[in-house]
Order: sequence, then C-alpha cells, then structure tokens
Amino acid sequence: MEAIWDIVIIIFMLSGTFFIVSSSIGILRFPDVYTRLHAATKSSTLGVAGIMISAFLFMYVEHNIVSGKLILGIIFVLLTAPVSGHMISRAAYRSGVKLWGNSVKDDYHKQLDK
Repeated sequence: MEAIWDIVIIIFMLSGTFFIVSSSIGILRFPDVYTRLHAATKSSTLGVAGIMISAFLFMYVEHNIVSGKLILGIIFVLLTAPVSGHMISRAAYRSGVKLWGNSVKDDYHKQLDK
C-alpha cells in the first residue's frame, strides 16, 4: 500500500515540476505581456499547488501528520495567483500596453467602450 502512495506523491511532484518548467519556458518565449502573464499565473499556480499537495501527502503518509499550513498554502495559491495575474493584465491594458502585433482579436476593447 505504501508503494501506491509513493507513486501518487511522485506523480504530483513531477506534474508540479512540469508546470513550473513549462511556465518558465513560456515566460521566456511568449511575445507580449499578456501571454507571459498567462504562462506565469496558470502554470505556476498548478506547479506550486502540485508540489504542495505532494508535500502534504508525504507528511500524512510518512509521519501521520495533517499539516494545516500546507492546506492553507494550497488554498491561498489557488485563489490569489490567477486573480493577481488578471488584475496585472487588466492594469497593463488600461495603461496602454499594446497587444502583440499578430493578435487576432481584442474583445476587452469592446467591453471598455460600453
């Protein structure tokens, strides 16, 4: 039974690491502020949450400890990172940061006109 828990912990750890690495690559490769913010918030949120979930499971399985700090950390990251990314991109748009030249559609401009 412990081998199954170890596999689950490893899967969460590897998925978190994958999302963090893909977020780093996205920040370096994407062309404008908005796509970089997307990479930074979405992937990093999943990455940090995956690593924290694996740490929570490890503490529970190995030491039989339920860590309230890890639970609160997971909830905090899942709630605040996407909201902060949205607010930063909204502030960038309102302050006049241009979209990438090859962007096809700008739906937010229509909403501001209303």
